[in-house]
Amino acid sequence: MTYQAEYALLAENLTARGFDLAQIEAALKAQKIETPSWAYANAGTRFNVFRWPGAARTLEEKLDDAALVHRLTGVAPAVAIHMIWDRPPDGDFAAVRQQVEARGLTVGSLNPHLFQQDEYRLGTLGHPSPATRELAVDFMIEACEQMPVVGSELLSCWFADGSNYAGQDSLRERKRRFEAGLATVYAHLPPHSRMLIEYKFFEPAFYSTDLPDWGTAYAWCLKLGPQAQVLMDLGHHAHGVNIEQIAAFLLDEGRLGGFHFNNRKYADDDLIVGSINPYELFLLYHELTLAEQGSEEPARSTARQVAYMIDQSHNIEGKLAPMVLSVLNCQEAYAKALLVPHAALAVAQAAGEVLLGHHLLTAAYQTDVRPLLAHVREALGVPPDPLAAYWASGYEQRIAGQRGQ
Repeated sequence: MTYQAEYALLAENLTARGFDLAQIEAALKAQKIETPSWAYANAGTRFNVFRWPGAARTLEEKLDDAALVHRLTGVAPAVAIHMIWDRPPDGDFAAVRQQVEARGLTVGSLNPHLFQQDEYRLGTLGHPSPATRELAVDFMIEACEQMPVVGSELLSCWFADGSNYAGQDSLRERKRRFEAGLATVYAHLPPHSRMLIEYKFFEPAFYSTDLPDWGTAYAWCLKLGPQAQVLMDLGHHAHGVNIEQIAAFLLDEGRLGGFHFNNRKYADDDLIVGSINPYELFLLYHELTLAEQGSEEPARSTARQVAYMIDQSHNIEGKLAPMVLSVLNCQEAYAKALLVPHAALAVAQAAGEVLLGHHLLTAAYQTDVRPLLAHVREALGVPPDPLAAYWASGYEQRIAGQRGQ
């Protein structure tokens, strides 16, 4: 059976169940996923860099790859860039914007880079030296100044700050240093922009992490002001943490700014999103869709501004095919979330119908939405099966020959 025939059957079934198919398809066409420039280049584990033939070597090549992912999927129009990895030799970020827009893309988040310089061995905003803290703050202020130049409204902030040994530094003083530094940077944010504060409960520091959890990020956002929101990274939590509950809380408080999508089995966050726990990804999209389609504020407006960003490091599986698959996994999770019958679910929850509520949710997850997505992609003018189209394109072989290893 062709996907068109499968779509016709699915469309008939959804319409009979009271779903507005046109509304669902419009939402899928409007979905936006940001891909990261750094994922198209060679990146390593903690032990080695396994070089991939054809991996991007320059910003121009990264943008070419990101543009191809967008042409294949139709929903990846933005690319995240790094202040150091993507910095042009002459520092002309206006030229970067021109290169991005020439490929039909936009700059999504701008990422200050605060974890590789030797000066930051003991931290950045939490460093005991005022001179080092000033260096970090000045760099972040420069990022704020470059945001309107590149056309970004998102300052994506992750810090590797922490300590390795008890007694190495004062935990309370590090907290206060961090708060002061963030406040200085916040004062330089352009109007209508947002500072997204990311957290990670461990690593690379081994004793304490200055931004260990969502509660710390949330508390600092409250102190900073309405332009500060929490950035959730799916790999930055302890085992067993209910990530969708955190998302629901932050939505209800108006402080969920974005996601770094990825997946993990044990620690860190470099696997393809949805490759280990696709049900968790679906549950996240369910909370976001429920808020976005509801009427309660500030959850509704907050959900409509959430930045959906992929942040992965593809070490052994290539570069572009994993990114295409990542976008497809996000599309599939969102499509299934759109098929949750919210009104019926609310009735079951209010009546205490435990199993019915669970069944309504899991039935949506178990729906095969691939024919629906193929139909939507055809309407967007992209291949119904983007991954198959990529493999058949010969692009990977061409760049391997042109770029080498």
